Amino acid sequence: MNWNSTEFVWLDWAVLAIGVIGVIWAVWHAIVKDRKAQKGEDSSAYLFGKGEPWYVIGMAIFAANIGSEHLVGLAGTGAKSGVGMAHWEMQGWMILILGWLFVPFYQLLINKMGKIITMPDFLKFRYTQRTGSWLSIITLVAYILTKVSVTALTGGIFFEYLWGLNFWAGAIGLIVLTTIFTVFGGMKGVMTLSTIQTPILVIGSFLVLFLGLSTLGGGSISAGWTDMMDYCSKLNNGYGTTHMFHWEQGDSMYQEYPGFVVFIGATIIGFWYWCTDQHIVQRVLGQVPGESNAEVMKRARRGTIAAGFFKVLPCFMFLIPGMIAAALAQKGAIQMNETDAAFAIMVKTVLPAGIKGIVTIGFICALVASLAAFFNSCATLFTEDFYKPLKKGMSEAHYVFVGRVATVVVVVLGFAWLPIMMKMDTLYNYLQGIQSLLAPAMVAVFAMGIFFKKITPKAGEYTMIVGFLIGMLRLVTNVITDTGKSTMDGAFWNATTWFWQTNWLVFECWLLVFLIIFMVVVSCFTPAPSKEQVEAITFTSDFKKSIRESWGAFDIIGSLLVIGLCAAFYWYFW
Repeated sequence: MNWNSTEFVWLDWAVLAIGVIGVIWAVWHAIVKDRKAQKGEDSSAYLFGKGEPWYVIGMAIFAANIGSEHLVGLAGTGAKSGVGMAHWEMQGWMILILGWLFVPFYQLLINKMGKIITMPDFLKFRYTQRTGSWLSIITLVAYILTKVSVTALTGGIFFEYLWGLNFWAGAIGLIVLTTIFTVFGGMKGVMTLSTIQTPILVIGSFLVLFLGLSTLGGGSISAGWTDMMDYCSKLNNGYGTTHMFHWEQGDSMYQEYPGFVVFIGATIIGFWYWCTDQHIVQRVLGQVPGESNAEVMKRARRGTIAAGFFKVLPCFMFLIPGMIAAALAQKGAIQMNETDAAFAIMVKTVLPAGIKGIVTIGFICALVASLAAFFNSCATLFTEDFYKPLKKGMSEAHYVFVGRVATVVVVVLGFAWLPIMMKMDTLYNYLQGIQSLLAPAMVAVFAMGIFFKKITPKAGEYTMIVGFLIGMLRLVTNVITDTGKSTMDGAFWNATTWFWQTNWLVFECWLLVFLIIFMVVVSCFTPAPSKEQVEAITFTSDFKKSIRESWGAFDIIGSLLVIGLCAAFYWYFW
């Protein structure tokens, strides 16, 4: 047998089959054990999970973030544009903000409401019922536009290039598999799968990285790195793709990622995604009944610190292997007709027989865990924020069933959007472009609502609605004008170029500024928040003591190390 075969051989298929059976057994065993322990508990255990150890929380956050858009989109972006998109991945420091700053506020509200909250719960309490409902609507729309459809698309591409599987067969197969897993597994299944896939995914991706560099450098990893950097520094009409910031207008990448605006734009999206998005925050809110505030916050914070370390890895796991693939293709060592095929081709080309099967198990787990996390969050939002208020007093089994039906509906809607999405921009640009339209409203409402007590309930409600409508209007113009690239004739289009032709990152930043000003103005003319609403974001002396008891030297050192790693990456690829 040829151990260096560039195709899947019988050993890979055998390893893959045994591994999948083993994963199914491990997940099923964990679910059965957990269900026995949860007899008599309510549906929040299915939807949120319970108090997992901090390292499991860290792996779950990482696994929820890593999806097929990384395996395909990020590696493809690395092959095409180098480290220009690394701003969206080098955000371990942003996850720390969730653990250090936002978890205490969320935990305070959990105490006041007597239950584990959803993000709409928070806004309903701080602002109005309609504000929380609008967040649920926006979040569900975002999942359909950016999670389900994107994961289905990229999963289909990955399996097509890895196994030669028909695109639609791969996409539909991934969706069906994940739907079944989510319906029967719940949050415990997601957490267990995350724990299994994280080490496989990390080790396998780094094998691709190091073996790819070795192949490029003729057996030397350091020589391979030098060759990769030399080749990529000559791309982009001589401006190179080895730096994260593009300052000169002659640089073609400046038009897409202008100067320092790219960092600000990525930070706005990161703030929304890591600190306020349901499917991330959900990972840190689970807790054991009767547990002290200090213990809950300690575990959550350490979970985010662990996730911060993990979040440093994707650039090395996916983006840089994409750059290596581009250099190998230039040398003729691999055949790569499409940049989106970069990672799958690297797996097939540089990994030895048997290892391909093991690594593929990790990738399949990553795809399913990431997509299942989105499905589970959708079920949570629909059940807790829409259905329960309308149908009170139903059995917990009924609520769980409704959450499962909601999952299936989200799948159908995601697939319905897929053909439209495939006609739009490149994968990663599309994904971040959609998020740039939704993030400003979320950031304004959450940040202003927490840190400024004079912001009124109606200000939050109106800002959520106005921000969403502006974002959707821009999305419509993006579809019509090919994201501002088409030539549009007529007085209307000429008069509105400032809206539809402005760079997407610049538009995002100005939209956030507008919404913050809008909130302040509306707050001057609408009733002030109630005493109870202000208390929801005010730490008492006892709660401050709990916060202080929840962290120590370990937390500080770990956080500084995460920040240092991010800063070092920026320094090297400046």
